[in-house]
Amino acid sequence: MAASPGGFTAQLNFKLGRRPGGYPMRNQLGLDLEVRKRRRLRVEATSDRVGTTRISCCCSDSVVSIRRSSGSGKSIEKSEDWRFDPKKSSHSHSHRVRVHASPALPFASPQSPFVSKKEKIYPRCTPRNSGPQSRDTPPRRDTGIANEKDWGISLLNENVIESGTNEDGSTWYRESGEDLGENGYRCRWTRMGGQSHDGSSEWKETWWEKSDWTGYKELGVEKSGRNAEGDSWWETWQENLHQDEWSNLARIERSAQKQAKSGTENAGWYEKWWEKYDAKGWTEKKAYKYGRLNEQSWWEKWGEQYDGRGSVLKWTDKWAETMLGTKWGDKWEDKFFAGIGSRQGETWHVTPGGERWSRTWGEEHFGNGSKVHKYGKSTTGESWDIVVDEETYYEAEPHYGWADVVGDSSQLLSIEPRERPPGVYPNLDFGSSPPPPSDDSPEDLPPSR
Repeated sequence: MAASPGGFTAQLNFKLGRRPGGYPMRNQLGLDLEVRKRRRLRVEATSDRVGTTRISCCCSDSVVSIRRSSGSGKSIEKSEDWRFDPKKSSHSHSHRVRVHASPALPFASPQSPFVSKKEKIYPRCTPRNSGPQSRDTPPRRDTGIANEKDWGISLLNENVIESGTNEDGSTWYRESGEDLGENGYRCRWTRMGGQSHDGSSEWKETWWEKSDWTGYKELGVEKSGRNAEGDSWWETWQENLHQDEWSNLARIERSAQKQAKSGTENAGWYEKWWEKYDAKGWTEKKAYKYGRLNEQSWWEKWGEQYDGRGSVLKWTDKWAETMLGTKWGDKWEDKFFAGIGSRQGETWHVTPGGERWSRTWGEEHFGNGSKVHKYGKSTTGESWDIVVDEETYYEAEPHYGWADVVGDSSQLLSIEPRERPPGVYPNLDFGSSPPPPSDDSPEDLPPSR
């Protein structure tokens, strides 16, 4: 179970180097950063612990101690971080226009509050060394939102409390149960974990699935750990299916959060990804990243939105700074519909003394597919304003959309809700007005420039 001393360091994957001379800079550090397509969401799991009793179970080959209690997962928090490189100031724009709409599917919506239901617990006699395998490795950076099959979520069909000791002295536990609530709410969960013989390393993981009579379904994971070197990490993943209250369309939402911190140096990173899809092709994806390596920190935010009818919005904002006061970054935005649109952006740099350099640029696309107006200027006197012969390329449809996410969500879609008694109908609360639009950046994030 002991974690490899080099495991965490390898996952940090910080890349430092000299920044190329796109504009006047002295003694600058460059950060390698890539813009990837990522996602959105929230995650939740709840639990209440009751008392703990100890039982002994005689198995064929040994005597195993088993702990008995009832409970579920823990509540999950938000946070975020990232890596970045001012060299790559924009996405590739070699995209062709395509428009596609998917048929609506009849699903329903929001999740209800619940009251935890106490269940009888049936301890199982488990042979020695049959506990869950150690998962004491940190998450990987820049991997976005995994598909459900990558997690291998397998919930037990009975309430169980187990614990044991491995041959190397490390210990493990596994618990499972079910919480019931109003409006047909049900949460099935499995929680597991372990630690080394001296307690210097440990890991925890919780799986859950939720459903209610409105048609809401949710699948989720939370994991955390630390090793003997003091490195620590936390990761959570979640996807849900519901019916939008205002459009009456089926929606699938996915999210992931990941973070890791070094135990030996001032280094760490955080990422959060969101994704939303509906049955008519509307798609939204966002991400936020933060990272630090000793005296250098960096941030990145980006988003994509497709309305399913040809309108597209994409944006990216990246920046970095050192403890000496040097700052640099770039940002850009694309807006297109039916071949008509614009692109604009800025690259900038600030010295420790406060001297600022920037270059702004823009493009106008007229929809004729052959002429583009390009303009820009910089604080060092550069300027241009020209019309060039150039085709217009952009994506009118996401590379991963509604049909893809439905195909990758078979376990979510197969969640069985509680049986609804005759004459009992779900409580649908649509509220008095549509929810406000979400902010581009989450709350409680590290400060920007």
